[in-house]
Amino acid sequence: MAHRLGLYGGWDLIGGLRHVASAVFGTIPAAESIPDFYLSLRIRKECLPRIACNSHHKLASSHAAPPCCAPSCILFPPLKNTALHLQTRANRLTGRQLSSLVARAQQEGIEQAQESQRVEAAARPDESSAQEDASRAKAEAAAAAAAAAEGAKAELTAELLAREVNRRRNFAIISHPDAGKTTMTEKLLLFGGAIHQAGEVKARRASKSATSDWMDLEKQRGISISSTALTFEFKDSFINLLDTPGHQDFSEDTYRTLSAADNAVMLVDGAKGIEPQTRKLFAVARMRKLPIFTFVNKMDRPALNGFEIVEQLEKEFGLQSYPINWPIGSGDRFCGVYHRPTQKVVTYERRGKGQAAVQKEYELSDPALQSIIEPDLLEQLHEDLELLEVLGDSLDVEAIHRGDITPLYFGSAMSSFGVELFLQSFISLSAKPGPMVSRTGVTVPPTSANFSGLVFKLQANMDARHRDKVAFVRVVSGRFEKGMKVKVARTGRVVTLAAPQRMFANERQTVLEGFSGDVIGLTNPGAFVIGDTLCTGPNVAFPGIPTFSPELFCYMRCAPNQKKAFTKGVEGLLGEGAVQVLYSTDDYIVDPILAAVGQLQFEVVQYRMKDEYGVDTTLEPLSFSIARWVKGGWEAVEAAGRIFNTTVAKDVWGRPVLLFRNEFALNQVISSESGEKLGELSPYSLPPDV
Repeated sequence: MAHRLGLYGGWDLIGGLRHVASAVFGTIPAAESIPDFYLSLRIRKECLPRIACNSHHKLASSHAAPPCCAPSCILFPPLKNTALHLQTRANRLTGRQLSSLVARAQQEGIEQAQESQRVEAAARPDESSAQEDASRAKAEAAAAAAAAAEGAKAELTAELLAREVNRRRNFAIISHPDAGKTTMTEKLLLFGGAIHQAGEVKARRASKSATSDWMDLEKQRGISISSTALTFEFKDSFINLLDTPGHQDFSEDTYRTLSAADNAVMLVDGAKGIEPQTRKLFAVARMRKLPIFTFVNKMDRPALNGFEIVEQLEKEFGLQSYPINWPIGSGDRFCGVYHRPTQKVVTYERRGKGQAAVQKEYELSDPALQSIIEPDLLEQLHEDLELLEVLGDSLDVEAIHRGDITPLYFGSAMSSFGVELFLQSFISLSAKPGPMVSRTGVTVPPTSANFSGLVFKLQANMDARHRDKVAFVRVVSGRFEKGMKVKVARTGRVVTLAAPQRMFANERQTVLEGFSGDVIGLTNPGAFVIGDTLCTGPNVAFPGIPTFSPELFCYMRCAPNQKKAFTKGVEGLLGEGAVQVLYSTDDYIVDPILAAVGQLQFEVVQYRMKDEYGVDTTLEPLSFSIARWVKGGWEAVEAAGRIFNTTVAKDVWGRPVLLFRNEFALNQVISSESGEKLGELSPYSLPPDV
């Protein structure tokens, strides 16, 4: 403490301070409080000796003046005089000067204490610092390990995505009714090991119903009226097969299914060639720019010559073909095909009904063929092969993927001949899942780290015990995992996919993961509509799936006591999109207006309302054949005023729809003054963005 005060000499410090304090302040503090008290004054070594020295020179001038600030200046003069002088000097100091002295002394004390602590800390081993360094090194090592693990995980994820995408194949089958599409589907499943007995589609009680035709009405009528997703593995490839309705009344459902496909298989009846519905569906597939594989079926019946089929494809569709195999005869004389990739003859031996044909392979030069194949057919085969070589078409895989060339196959799905050859070739030539372009022009690759998917179909009551609604989702990119949270791009709503299922007709299997090209069924909580995009990460929305103009319209009504079940059935069934629902703008008319492409759609709705909801319904036809959506909305309709020969209705989203009796009425409105005020009329609609 004496060092801090800066006092010189050997006088009694405590006693002297007590006297100074008593003289200056009139009180004598306790001895034990003197140091703190003196510090409170903050009398430093540069001021106290100077004060004492001045008092000595003034009050004790008779004594010899010692050097300034010498210890004798405060030791030898009378203490009383010194105390009085100290009191005088203290009185002269202003409050600011005292505060400044106090602050300086306090700061110096703090700095000296800190310096002392630093010296002591430097003198001994810094254990805490060593511990901190060790902890820091450990944390850095853990962070580096976590980063390395994350990088390795990302690499493994990218490798996994690339590997799984490469083994995925996805295709839809299109054909005219009765071309054998469902039978072909069954045989593909049979060779893929998914089923053990194929059921051809015939309206007979004794026949086994087809796996892909799961509805009771499909089994009864022997037709496919609903799209079905089927999955199976073949030679380390994972195949998603989308079975579509062949009937023209369900062409809109087929269009939606093709929006989820990467390839299309066009089935052609060997006897009839290209048929009307085949043309319509081909146009849709061409619009989607899908690779198209052509299988000429029913070669075990009288059929067209192979070159006639090639000519039809080129004339009808402007599509060049490359025959992968070539038929040997047709009808009763159909005895096999020549497989061009292997340059071998695959013979066909007919067996009993429902049994697969016996197949054997021979070299083209094998003499045994002369006893197996009739001479004229064998001679015709050599001539056909020479002509194919002269044509000089080459197998260009890139041209196939662009849709410029179609691989051509011949066979018989009924007897399973040529189906396995087709499947093997399809795996090697078909397009794997590719990128998809969003509405904003962003290309989303299938190996993207973020999941995205497209809802292309809704199906109600696939399980009659639960009366649920399933949303079919095509995985576009990333990895799908059970329990993941996804965002619906249209609404922004976040949905947990807790119960994903892999569909096999109406059978279900819980799926834990999925990759691009896979089709997954999700129990629809009312959050999805056809055309919705599901995604994780940055928001992305793919082009929606349009609803086209219907051609038939009718009111659907029920008995008053069945109104509740009727309303539930309308919401459940018609949300699938197979039949459109419109409503009158008259508030007193609450019955829905059904709008469809074909009459069979109405019959299916009536059947399902009775079978699944227990509601008897009646239909009242309306004399309209054309529907157009007003893009300008209700404001444009109000601006147009009264519109002649037209009925205004509203769709399920509340948007205006104009119903016309015929093309003449439509053109009359468009060319009128009202048409100018109405603005653009669209023949299709898309779900609105919320």
